[in-house]
Amino acid sequence: MDIPIGELSRRTQVKVPTIRYYEQIGLLPEPARTEGQQRRYGSAEVMRLNFIRHARELGFEVEDIRELLALSADPDRPCADADAIARRHLVAVKRRIAQLKALRAELERMVEDCRHGRIGDCRVIEVLADHGQCRRDHTRAEPPRGRMSK
Repeated sequence: MDIPIGELSRRTQVKVPTIRYYEQIGLLPEPARTEGQQRRYGSAEVMRLNFIRHARELGFEVEDIRELLALSADPDRPCADADAIARRHLVAVKRRIAQLKALRAELERMVEDCRHGRIGDCRVIEVLADHGQCRRDHTRAEPPRGRMSK
């Protein structure tokens, strides 16, 4: 195949600057070039870029993707290492979901406590100004702190 970067972008739904970035950081190999120095790609690059895009959509970090790509180059190798990467990512996703649930609960409480008066008496502004008024530490997924519900 002799695919220019714009066509690679269309086929993989990855923007041209992102393709260039992936080349810079070594996720994509340096492409072949024409005499005019235009990049050219083949089916292997299309597959690799689709793999990268999908992994990014699932939230995998660049270093994990790099590791997964290296593992995929050795199809006879046991999949324990790939499984460990996915499990590690799953733990991080679960932690983030717990954090987002705590954040949602705190925001709901802030909005419910709003007195709809003046900004000087606004519960939203008060809570944002004083993290101690939060019932939960929404910066980490932990159980409620100190104060209980009113």
